[in-house]
Amino acid sequence: MSSYGIWLSAAGMQVNEHRQTIIANNIANVGTTGFKRDLAVITQRDVESRAGGGKQGLAHPVLDDLAGGLNVRPSAHIFEQGPIERTSRPLDVAIQGEGFFEVGDGTETRYTRDGEFAISTSGELVLAAGNGRWRVHDAGGSPISFAADGGEVEIIRNGAVRQGETVVAQLALTTTANKQTLKKVGENLFDAGPREMTPAPGRIIAQSREGSNVNASTGMVSMIEVARAYQLNATMLQMQDQMTAQAVSTLGRLDA
Repeated sequence: MSSYGIWLSAAGMQVNEHRQTIIANNIANVGTTGFKRDLAVITQRDVESRAGGGKQGLAHPVLDDLAGGLNVRPSAHIFEQGPIERTSRPLDVAIQGEGFFEVGDGTETRYTRDGEFAISTSGELVLAAGNGRWRVHDAGGSPISFAADGGEVEIIRNGAVRQGETVVAQLALTTTANKQTLKKVGENLFDAGPREMTPAPGRIIAQSREGSNVNASTGMVSMIEVARAYQLNATMLQMQDQMTAQAVSTLGRLDA
């Protein structure tokens, strides 16, 4: 019975370590433009017993009815709106509402809420983060480029990209029916895989940026809570280990 308790406490430590990793990553991105926080998803695991037709070989009137500890599921992305801040920079845009910008590197296509753009040395509109690797796509899915002597570039309302007095491209927003199927792949980007992306109804706001939707204070409180839960599981594991050692020592004595 105590070995089962040890297993449960160890599982609890692993689960809280996983939660701590996700919370720490959220807090680390509190200042990342357009970042969407993650939420650890924890579920209860049922023990498959022999009595219930399972394959674990358990057939105990008590153990068969006990839960099997906790399972870690893929984390959920929280897509709630981040705060929109005015920057007055001509290549900054924020998304209000639904949608992602489409970017690509010539091989792969990714999606992001990061609207801090720059112009690369080759004259293309790119994400300011990522050393110019990710080129911003227009409404037709093509990279946006500029003439070397065409004048200053700015993004005006509704995502129109203007060089000098001429509108040369139009930014577009796209989304998918189930955003939880999007996979974070680093660099504040999402991979949609083979899923179809469709036009999104969000609004593009010029000379602004969307902040992270991470609340640092709430994150720190959660981190303290998880640390305490981890420590409680560690304490319980230690107690059960001591009980097991004592039981083995007592039962092992021939004169007991």
